[in-house]
Amino acid sequence: MSDIKKRPQRGGPGFGPPGANMMMAGEKPKNFKATLKRLLAYLKPRRARLTVVFVAAILSTVFTIIGPMIMGMAITELFEGAYGEIRGVPGATIDFDAIGQLLLLLAGLYVFSSAFMYLQQYLMSTVAQDTVYDLREDVSAKLERLPLNYFDQTAKGETLSRVTNDIDTIGTTLQQSLTLFITSFVTIIGITVMMLIISPILTAIAISSLMLSVFVIRPILKRSQTQFADQQRTLGELNGHIEEMYTGHPVVKAFGHEKKAIHKFNETNEQLYEAGRKAQFMSGIIMPLMQFIGNFSYVLISVAGGILVTQGRISIGDIQAFITYSRQFTQPVTQTANIANIIQSTVAAAERVFELLDEREQSQEAKGASLTRAKGAVAFEHVDFGYGENPLIEDMNIQVRPGQTVAIVGPTGAGKTTLINLLMRFYELDAGRITIDGIDTRDLPRGELRRNFGMVLQDTWLFNGTIKDNIAYGKTGATEEEIVAAATAAHADHFIRTLPDGYGTILNEEASNISQGQKQLLTIARAILSDPPIMILDEATSSVDTRTEILIQKAMNLLMTGRTSFVIAHRLSTIREADLILVMDKGRVIEQGTHSELLERNGFYADLYNSQFAKTAAS
Repeated sequence: MSDIKKRPQRGGPGFGPPGANMMMAGEKPKNFKATLKRLLAYLKPRRARLTVVFVAAILSTVFTIIGPMIMGMAITELFEGAYGEIRGVPGATIDFDAIGQLLLLLAGLYVFSSAFMYLQQYLMSTVAQDTVYDLREDVSAKLERLPLNYFDQTAKGETLSRVTNDIDTIGTTLQQSLTLFITSFVTIIGITVMMLIISPILTAIAISSLMLSVFVIRPILKRSQTQFADQQRTLGELNGHIEEMYTGHPVVKAFGHEKKAIHKFNETNEQLYEAGRKAQFMSGIIMPLMQFIGNFSYVLISVAGGILVTQGRISIGDIQAFITYSRQFTQPVTQTANIANIIQSTVAAAERVFELLDEREQSQEAKGASLTRAKGAVAFEHVDFGYGENPLIEDMNIQVRPGQTVAIVGPTGAGKTTLINLLMRFYELDAGRITIDGIDTRDLPRGELRRNFGMVLQDTWLFNGTIKDNIAYGKTGATEEEIVAAATAAHADHFIRTLPDGYGTILNEEASNISQGQKQLLTIARAILSDPPIMILDEATSSVDTRTEILIQKAMNLLMTGRTSFVIAHRLSTIREADLILVMDKGRVIEQGTHSELLERNGFYADLYNSQFAKTAAS
């Protein structure tokens, strides 16, 4: 006998008990129609393939639906011939030729059905992957055009979720659920028509049992949704607690909070257990109820069908075909309901992706001026800047000559890092202008502007790869000799060669297999290799030992030689030799001059310096 091909989907229909997927439906979109229309626009270039997919899905389903009817005809032929022989009816015999023809027809139908099913799956997989490819391309290009303040204001996990999980959800739905929705819809209509052709009375019994299933299961589904929501909430709490305790276990141990952490874990774990137990129980009773109602319907159909056969109103083969159809009828109905919820979640995922694509972009690239390699003259002219409506920098004026070392000092929140971000054009000015060699930075392409800068920050950034690749990141096509020379200049060559694989040593994702000071030396080597005319240094010696600090300071001094350098200073003793010291407070440059000049003024800088000196002497 024929059964509709079951295709369990990962996280979709056919996976777990009926109704389970409906319980786990995700968030709903804010604007379903507009988002769906925009998502469908990505499918327009593939209309020809989609048309073939739809036709193939319909034909595959139709051929499958006709199968039980052909099988019923063969059974009727066999039954009537055998019954006639048993009863001694003259001329009655089993027509094996007719039965063989029906079976060959049935085999041909299933072969064609399988062929069309393969075709639709093959084409739909290419359509889905091409669509997801275009989405990822658009998102990747969008991320490159977003201003830095977007990343400052948006959690990294949120952006990653949109780029990976949400797009994967769209791809999975397109590849698996779309064709399943078509086949389920056609199956429901086709089976209903075939059952009505066989017997309207038996059809009424089958549909009544289905409606009874919906009536019985609906309140259970509502309660289970609440339980699954509690399960997901407590699971999130437990995961968050475990992550905190794992990443911060030295602090937990240092303050003696082990028992408190264990108590919190046990408490949350107990809540998760209760929520999970109730959720699984509620979902677990759905299947038995549906099977009970289905079996009860099966008995009614068998009894009523037997009566109709004795009355000569239908044949025995029709009963067999109808029972097959009734068994198949529930599955596509459940699948359709599940897919409706999946589509809601998919459109919600698409909406999140489109929100990212609609984010305000940074201003267009300039095409007028050019700056191949700057000499290093930098000027801030009446610069105003603020985050939103809150002004931070007002009427800033700075003049820096080529080759000068400029130190930027001031309390936390004074605007030191903001000044660097404006110089690199990570943020756009509210008023005024910044020039390099007399050229307004807004007249330069951002890539060309930033190629003139090198950065060594307090927070080191190294990627998962070899030490050699991390240093070579500073210059495209760098030779091995150049990499080694840069590492030597940064006083990093010695420690690199002591590692088991030398320059081929692979750094893990957090580069935790080398020390903080060693990581900083590698970033300096990377900056030396890039050989920029302007350097930005966020003093990186605050979290290393004295010996490593001396090495880093030597490497930084070498790095600043012959270049215009901006140094964000935390230890004022390290910037005594700076050509210009900018003292910032509340977004303003309140003092500027050399170390000796600022001390003679006995102002804000002198107070800062003397307070640090006093603390050092006291310690």
